Amino acid sequence: MTDLTGLRLSYTRAELRRADLNPDPLAQFQGWLDEAIGAGLREPYALSLATADAEGRPSVRTVLLRGAEERGLTFYTNYDSHKGRDLGVNPRAEVLFHWPEHERQVRAYGPVERVPEEESAAYFRARPRQSQLAAHASDPQSAPIQDRGVLEAKFAELQARYPEGTPVPKPDFWGGYRVRVQEWEFWQGRRNRMHDRFRYVREGEGEGWRIERLMP
Repeated sequence: MTDLTGLRLSYTRAELRRADLNPDPLAQFQGWLDEAIGAGLREPYALSLATADAEGRPSVRTVLLRGAEERGLTFYTNYDSHKGRDLGVNPRAEVLFHWPEHERQVRAYGPVERVPEEESAAYFRARPRQSQLAAHASDPQSAPIQDRGVLEAKFAELQARYPEGTPVPKPDFWGGYRVRVQEWEFWQGRRNRMHDRFRYVREGEGEGWRIERLMP
């Protein structure tokens, strides 16, 4: 195995000061995300989603952010997937955005709830047709499968069932989740591992946010 002990970068791109922070963490996040999108970074809206089951076993995967607003951070998936089953018994999650080109990370934690059915249906209709079919074909998501051919056969059958021009219905087992963020953390890499870290903690409903600097 390659010796990894000597592989490291020194982060020198930027700094993050208390005076730089927006008092609203959502606005701070949106500003960083807009910078990443504007710079042409690859899928800067991708996030690592960490969940845990009833016994506390953690699980993490990458999903795509599909909404960021005061109500929370929204993503869509199969309700019967591994993540969906976790959230059914332990409706809390933490997400991580990592933008290595900008030497930045954002973490967000909070309880998770399903988005209203009409909101999920509207987003499903906006998806590319092939993605709509794939939502049906991949059910039950996370379940074992004999080989790739089984999946391809399901997809072909769905293409025949819903020919071009025919609406593809949203599956009952598919929809959105929203992380209602209670804590944010913004991380800016710095030289010599002396990183800048700031945490926003919700003081209470309607009471704003407390900002504190963290040791790196």
